[in-house]
This record gives sequence, structure tokens and C-alpha cells, in this order.
Amino acid sequence: MKKMIAAAALTLGASGCLGPNNLFNSLHNWNANLTDQDWVDELVYIGLNIIPVYGFAWLADAWVLNTIDYWTGNNPVSDPGPFPNAAFTRK
Repeated sequence: MKKMIAAAALTLGASGCLGPNNLFNSLHNWNANLTDQDWVDELVYIGLNIIPVYGFAWLADAWVLNTIDYWTGNNPVSDPGPFPNAAFTRK
């Protein structure tokens, strides 16, 4: 019985790993649009990695939200759109 539960949990948890990662991408886009100063955005990015907000967002996407999206076709987090390329717009 334990092996069957473990196999079911692994199947459900791993089924959506290649999903859209809307929560992680929303956080990333928010950070890129936070200020006009790249160094402030970088400090916030480093802080959110130290705290591990980015890590928890990715885990929530990989284990829960992408799995829900896979099985139901609806992601609880809306699509954040394309990354604004804030750091790549310098001339």
C-alpha cells in the first residue's frame, strides 16, 4: 500500500514539471519592472534568492500549480506575459 501511494504521489507531482511556471515568471517579471534602476532590481533579486522566495515560487509551480494545470487545463496563476528584458535594453 505504501508503495502504491508513493508511486501515485510521484506521478502526480512529476506530471506537470514542464508547465508554464506562471508563479515563478510573475515574480521574475515583477522584479524586472520594480524600478528603473538595474542595481536596485539586482539587490531585490539577490534578496529574494537569499530568503528563498524564488525557490518557493519555483517549487510551488513544479509540484502544485503546473500539476493542477496539467490535470485540469487551468492554471490558478494567470500568465504573466513575456519577460520585459529590463537588463538587456541598455544601448
